[in-house]
Amino acid sequence: MTAADDVFGRSPGASTDDVARLAGVGIATVFRHFPTKTELLEAVLTLRLERLRDRALELAGSDDPGKAFYEFFTQVVTESASKLAIAEALTAAGAAAGEEARAAGHGMREAFNGLLTAAQRAGAVRSDAEMAEVYALMIGASRGATAAKLEPPVRDRMLALIYDGLAPRS
Repeated sequence: MTAADDVFGRSPGASTDDVARLAGVGIATVFRHFPTKTELLEAVLTLRLERLRDRALELAGSDDPGKAFYEFFTQVVTESASKLAIAEALTAAGAAAGEEARAAGHGMREAFNGLLTAAQRAGAVRSDAEMAEVYALMIGASRGATAAKLEPPVRDRMLALIYDGLAPRS
């Protein structure tokens, strides 16, 4: 799975042969576990979303809910290029995310909502910002940073502008 995550995260058009080569196994081993490239892509996407969910849940226990919220938002945007590449590869293979990936995505959104709510209670995020719009900001920033191939300093300035808009008004 690590090899598939790495290979497909770098290049949506990569092959299962590339995954097998990086993993140091034969192609038959890959296909024994994942009979189709689509199943492998979905497994990688599901794993990515589960890791994000788990990270959000881990951050939910933070003593500083505002810092935890912004840290997670930044992580999602920073890692978006490889996650989007995997999702694009799945779409290019003629498939949509399956039930497991959708469930993992739902879990990640719920965990993000928990971070947002805690940050709002702590006064770190404006109270009138609702989950739907804040989540849309995070997804939009992720897609925008990826599409524009933003260098880290530019991406960080973009995030600072978004975070300024999310800050409570005095």
